[in-house]
Amino acid sequence: MTHTLRQSGTLLGFAAILVFLTVQLPGTFLTTQNLINITQQLSMLAVVAATMTIVMVMNDFDLSVGSMASLSGIVAAVLFSMGFPVWFGLLAALGVGLIGGLFNGFLVSVLGILPFVATLGTLTVFSGTAFLISDGKTIFGRDIPAGFSGFARAGIDINNVKVPFLTLAALAVIAVCWFVLEQTNFGRRLYAIGGNREAAYLAGIRVKRLRLVAFALTGLGAAGAGLMYAARVASANPTQGSGLMLDAIAAVFLGMTMSRYGEPRVMYTLIGVLMLGVLDNGLTQLRVDSYIREILVGLIVISAVATASFSKQTRRV
Repeated sequence: MTHTLRQSGTLLGFAAILVFLTVQLPGTFLTTQNLINITQQLSMLAVVAATMTIVMVMNDFDLSVGSMASLSGIVAAVLFSMGFPVWFGLLAALGVGLIGGLFNGFLVSVLGILPFVATLGTLTVFSGTAFLISDGKTIFGRDIPAGFSGFARAGIDINNVKVPFLTLAALAVIAVCWFVLEQTNFGRRLYAIGGNREAAYLAGIRVKRLRLVAFALTGLGAAGAGLMYAARVASANPTQGSGLMLDAIAAVFLGMTMSRYGEPRVMYTLIGVLMLGVLDNGLTQLRVDSYIREILVGLIVISAVATASFSKQTRRV
């Protein structure tokens, strides 16, 4: 399976979805307002998927991003309810994400625990902590400062189109992740680790340290997404980020089907995010059962993983 065939196949699939939804939803799907709504709805997923790409470049992954997103939103909301200023709540929540990511990196890179096992464990730890400090309740209403939730409803006018700040924030994170992975020595070393970890170590690359930093960045991204979600819905609950993990992994693997050797690339991950968002928006408008959506995402993950794995095997041959 050549790169061109794989890439064109994924893009043709995306185009087919767009055509189908445009025909089925005339006058409602392919409108400026709906497309803006899609980008706003996808902003949290885009942040998590972009930072997830950083660890998946090294053939690692992080199952705890969803629970970390929930925990960060809860931390900020609890601090807001206690009277702390917005800036303090934001910094504390991001700090929790950074520490959680460092903890994941320590388990994986220093203790040598498999990423699946380590982050599956921290997934439950972060989730349980979110339930503990929130007492299992949703925090909303007057406990959420207007300045915090107002950010998600605001935007800037570009050619008479209001582009939400959430969308712009997500684009900024994507741009930073792209630059780090594609234009810096740090990114090139991460790709070297993903290509052959032992060879990278023998070449003098500090594998453990870089894996630690990569997981820290992913935790920071998950925390940022959690804050964005809490601002968007003006509330925080211990389960609000639960769907981010699977969708983020699906987006990265979809992007991998379009890269030459099946390696993660941020801009291809963005296309994967858009595919999932368009599909979700269309199915919602068509009033398709949410369980059908979960089945489709699962099938997408399986097919994308199979295609990416085949690409890597072809590269080795």
